[in-house]
Amino acid sequence: MPLGDHPVTPRRAPGGPRGDDGPAAALLLRVLGTLLREDVAGLRSRSVPHHAPDGRWLRLAGRGDAETLLLPVREDGFQAEWTARLPLLRRETSGTDLTSCDDVLAALAAHADPADRPGFAAFARECRHALDAARLHDATDAATSAALGDRYGTDPAGWTGPAASLAFDTLAARTDHPVYPASRGRAGLGEADLRAYAPEFHPSFRLRLLALPAGAVTSTGRAPAGAPPVAPSAAGLPERLDAGHVLLPVHPLTADGPLADALRARGLHDRAVPAPRDRGPLVVPTLSMRTVALAADPRVHIKLPLATATLGLLNRRTVRPGTLRDGAAGQRLLEAVVAREPRFRETVLLADETVHAHAGHELLAAMTRTLPAAAAGATVVPLAALLAPAPGGGTVLDRLARRHSGGDPLALLDALLTLLFDWQTTLFGYGIALESHQQNVSLVLDPAAAHPVRLLLKDNDGPRVNTVRLRARLGPGAPGPAFDDPRVLCTDDGPVADLFTTVTVHLCAGAFAFGLAAGDRARLGELLRLVRDRLRQAVARLGPADGGDVLRTRVLEAPRLPVKAMVTAGTLLTKARSGASDINKHYTTGPNYLPREA
Repeated sequence: MPLGDHPVTPRRAPGGPRGDDGPAAALLLRVLGTLLREDVAGLRSRSVPHHAPDGRWLRLAGRGDAETLLLPVREDGFQAEWTARLPLLRRETSGTDLTSCDDVLAALAAHADPADRPGFAAFARECRHALDAARLHDATDAATSAALGDRYGTDPAGWTGPAASLAFDTLAARTDHPVYPASRGRAGLGEADLRAYAPEFHPSFRLRLLALPAGAVTSTGRAPAGAPPVAPSAAGLPERLDAGHVLLPVHPLTADGPLADALRARGLHDRAVPAPRDRGPLVVPTLSMRTVALAADPRVHIKLPLATATLGLLNRRTVRPGTLRDGAAGQRLLEAVVAREPRFRETVLLADETVHAHAGHELLAAMTRTLPAAAAGATVVPLAALLAPAPGGGTVLDRLARRHSGGDPLALLDALLTLLFDWQTTLFGYGIALESHQQNVSLVLDPAAAHPVRLLLKDNDGPRVNTVRLRARLGPGAPGPAFDDPRVLCTDDGPVADLFTTVTVHLCAGAFAFGLAAGDRARLGELLRLVRDRLRQAVARLGPADGGDVLRTRVLEAPRLPVKAMVTAGTLLTKARSGASDINKHYTTGPNYLPREA
């Protein structure tokens, strides 16, 4: 019964969300849009359009035991031609509206290969976690904003220094990811865990310290003063341990959970000595949650493994020892580029991530990050916080614009895009693209500095590097990049261009254009022209041999662009079924939303 020919009176499926449940409806709308974009169960490729008085629908014909489904859609443009228009999926025969993630995913699972159906149930559980977190955020937004205002001041534009930067992390953690619909959920963590340890609640807590035999720990670099490790006796352990043991910091969620199994796997269960719980350093979580800042010196961050997952159940928040080495290798590579490109020496700041230690297990590892001194007196805002609601009204970008760009948010966005694209296209000319998404890049604002607008980069362990282009730029005598992960290195521009597009263009530019337009801050066409103009200008600075022609062909003039398929690779399908060698770099395609030149 085609929708346009015989419209039916919708009936809500039992167990659907209440009519006043805004978080549930908002989540389902994002989930449906993502499933359509990623063509889950053929929702995009097998559907045919149908028109009804209320607008366009897509009809997914039933096959086998699967029933025919109808999805109301509207034009989108950001990484997909169409997205969900209403938070529902309709059964055509009965006219029943499915209005919960559980029901929608169960209906779509019937259209999927039976081998993939467990992934749909897993994603439904993930969505329930995300919905619980969203409701908790709604219930605590006002109190959290008031607490941040009391502590740091009522105007976020005045939040300066590394400690206040953590307040921006709190706002960002309460904001949806531009691509992943269930981003607020953290697998296996309940409300008490979130309130005690998650960045959206801005808590403080003490790390645990674990004394391990020195021979079992591999370490690199020296931690700054005040950061662990210290001598075991300084943490309340017997002095006899000072000679043959070293301390490894451990997150409380790990210490109270799977730590014993990790120690047993490494044969350390009877040789590890925990320090008294009250002797660990006091810390505050950053946006990534597994990374915490020292309360006594917030310039110092400690990245620790957690036995949870975010942005996909396969995207575990543990820390493989190899990623520690890769983060340091990525940092050295960026330092080599900055040394050869003088204009970035004062405008691109790099966190130091060369200090780390591990005991050969993904739950027994730690990395110490130190922010550059330039962050001390500046406003340091992760890009993920720019569109977050600010205490006192408006967005963070609005409030920053009042102080730093004459009240014009687009002028501040313009300054950000100009520097961001200049830097990232320059890296592309060296054969490098970074996984520098909104969490890993911060905007550094300081009117008193020689360069009032700067960037701060961190977490550089997952780049793509075209070694042919890199050697051509650095010369035959340059040291080769040493990465533990074999997926980092390649010998052509394709993987580098894909990462540049999906992260720098989509997440750090296009997402702001569409986000600001959705909030009626400016016309979408004006915002997209700004993105294209700044990208085109940056690409023009590259010669044809330096990758300029590649970016023009693959980004500016391409009819379609790669798009992250994060739900497919992160939860719905196993790696064997999806073929994803890296779940963060598994792609589908979407339309090129950048307007063509006149």
